[in-house]
Amino acid sequence: MRRFFYAINNDNADAMPLSKLGDLPLGSDVELPDSIVHHWCRVLRANIGDQGILFDGLGGEYQVALQTISKKKATATLLTHLNDDRTAPVISKIGLVMSRGERMDYAIQKATELGVTAIQLLSSHHGEVNLKPAQVDKKLAHWQQVAIAACEQCGLNRPPLILAPLSINEWLNHSDSLNTATMVSPIVSTLSQDTYYKVLQKTADLRMQMSVPAAGQPAKPEKLASVLKQDSPYIELLIGPEGGLSDDECQKAESVGFMPWQIGSRVLRTETAPVVALTTLLALYG
Repeated sequence: MRRFFYAINNDNADAMPLSKLGDLPLGSDVELPDSIVHHWCRVLRANIGDQGILFDGLGGEYQVALQTISKKKATATLLTHLNDDRTAPVISKIGLVMSRGERMDYAIQKATELGVTAIQLLSSHHGEVNLKPAQVDKKLAHWQQVAIAACEQCGLNRPPLILAPLSINEWLNHSDSLNTATMVSPIVSTLSQDTYYKVLQKTADLRMQMSVPAAGQPAKPEKLASVLKQDSPYIELLIGPEGGLSDDECQKAESVGFMPWQIGSRVLRTETAPVVALTTLLALYG
């Protein structure tokens, strides 16, 4: 059954604001946003009576049936609600230095499938990508949509927040005081204020930077095992670019509590590191 993200923020200025699905009783008809109408009704050629899944990121998912289809609009009836978010047991935020093209899309897509809670976009000394101010909104919307599409595919009902880019030093200096609700694409601006995402404003239980293997350096922080025995531990990860973080950036990260973490004896690509790190955390959890 096809799944679609029902974005509460309607970018169609001529349409009525979309309602939270949870505010409506089962049996109600909801008007579908343009993005779903286009994909479901036009691209997939759905017919009246066809069923699908809607999720708005605020909890669970709704089985719906197409009720009406016109040239520009469509409505669906809420049939049932499943209160299952399929979120990962480890709450995680990745500070990820931006890379080019498909490698960045891949990193965001796979991190989403593995249940990441948020991804902070970063620029760094050795990074390949430094967005101009005029590029930020477009790229942020693109990467948020990559995450949403991954949710639609994998069954996750709470999309990770993709946070507007900062320099790595700015993030390390102010990460505990940033207001994540002001750093997201409009498509998730209402969603970002939900209670579920408020944990991102708290201090993480553990901060780790993915480290290039080095002789004499511990493979992982001693604290990791005990943190992963907590209920819903919150872990921040810092992942550098292909060229690695500079010495100054590594030292700055360490000074604000990021402990080196090296997984194996190989050097991982920047798009591979989030996959390996999140998979390892989930495997070690509990």
